[in-house]
Amino acid sequence: MPEQHSLPAVELFSDGACSGNPGPGGWGAILRFTDSAGKTHERELSGGEPQTTNNRMELTAVLMGLSALKTPCAVTLTTDSKYVADSIGKGWVWGWKKRGWVKADKKPALNADLWEQMLPLLTKHKVTIVWVKGHAGHPENERCDRLAVAERDKHA
Repeated sequence: MPEQHSLPAVELFSDGACSGNPGPGGWGAILRFTDSAGKTHERELSGGEPQTTNNRMELTAVLMGLSALKTPCAVTLTTDSKYVADSIGKGWVWGWKKRGWVKADKKPALNADLWEQMLPLLTKHKVTIVWVKGHAGHPENERCDRLAVAERDKHA
């Protein structure tokens, strides 16, 4: 992989929403990139499912955001999900995979199907995690929440 300083810098903001857990859910993501001319580009992504969990939607938002990147990037991922932030940032997901999707407490790791899709993307991109408190006024987190809630409501 190229050195980190040569990778394009991308910001990824993500959020998930669910009514009931499980229940109808939605996810939203914003990708932001500033090109060499200094112009900022943004792309909003969103989707949902009729029967899911909040953690699946949080994870799907990140997965879809990273999947949309065509080349390796230095990604700053901003999420309000401790599940996502700690699983990636503290490296738990790699241990779960090594143990056959079993956590250190011997319980099954949830959402292994999504994590299996995520791992190659975490290898492809240099991801830095920024955790923010949800519903606390962070502008992009609030935008992602609106996207996720709108998708959730479509599936309710």
